[in-house]
Amino acid sequence: MTPPLNSIISRLHLKQLRLLIALGDHGSLLKAAQQVALTQPGASKALQEIETTFDTPLFHRTNRGLEPNEAGHCVIRYARLIHTDLSHMREEMVGIERGQGGRVAVGVIMGAVPRLTDAITAVIARNPDMSVEIVEDTSAALLSQLDAGRLDLAICRTTISQTPQFYESIKLQDETLAVVANVQHPLRRAKKLALQDLAEYRWVVYRANMPMRLLLEREFRDAEIRFPLHLLETTSAFATLAVLQSNPSFVALVSIDVAQFFARHEMTCILPLHLASRSEPYELVTRKGAPLSAGAKLLIEQLRGEDGGES
Repeated sequence: MTPPLNSIISRLHLKQLRLLIALGDHGSLLKAAQQVALTQPGASKALQEIETTFDTPLFHRTNRGLEPNEAGHCVIRYARLIHTDLSHMREEMVGIERGQGGRVAVGVIMGAVPRLTDAITAVIARNPDMSVEIVEDTSAALLSQLDAGRLDLAICRTTISQTPQFYESIKLQDETLAVVANVQHPLRRAKKLALQDLAEYRWVVYRANMPMRLLLEREFRDAEIRFPLHLLETTSAFATLAVLQSNPSFVALVSIDVAQFFARHEMTCILPLHLASRSEPYELVTRKGAPLSAGAKLLIEQLRGEDGGES
């Protein structure tokens, strides 16, 4: 039975976490011991103490060395996360000492990536020593990372959450949508398109029950057209772009900011299809009551100070 959290905290040491990471990297007790400046007997004793702390074996002993079992993979993964968090803490403290922005971790849904990167560019220009981590994911995943303290802020939607009252949110901008395609798409030179014109093409879309997907389904339903059966589902802007560039007949629904960015760099074209529906606005979201780092405050000020997008 896994020991209580307080027991693990009181018995586990940072050097033991370093040993776990080294064992995960090398699979050899000798090499791991050398990496963390321990003797092999010292490393063997430390590993025994770790397994005693968790009350379970973490490695299979084989002729090739030590191979993590399922529990071992779990513990090593979290050891790496703790090590990364400590590194980020140090970066932020160095920034505070120097009177600079330190470090900020920000999440973003695909459609708001251009807005966020413009803001980050402006902030870094004034704070060149500031470190930034960008996490692109769905609103649900980003809110989960906000809850865990792994993100300082996020540009996403709280409407998907069952507990929106846990967040501070500010409407950042409305989201207008556009349909994009390969620059060699058969309809690239059309002056005006109806949804029926694109109904038989393969669509790259968000997965079911996500706001942008629901909006597209509503457009098809209102037009009394069967929704396409064979879809390619992704939440990644890069995957969407790569698919469109590899398949001249595919089309995708993205935010107008993303569409204009792709088109500006001649990566895709925007098809002349007007969509009657609007997606929900982006929100600038933080965890209610959570302290904000200096870097987070700088980025929030920049995002709030910019003009709104298309409406």
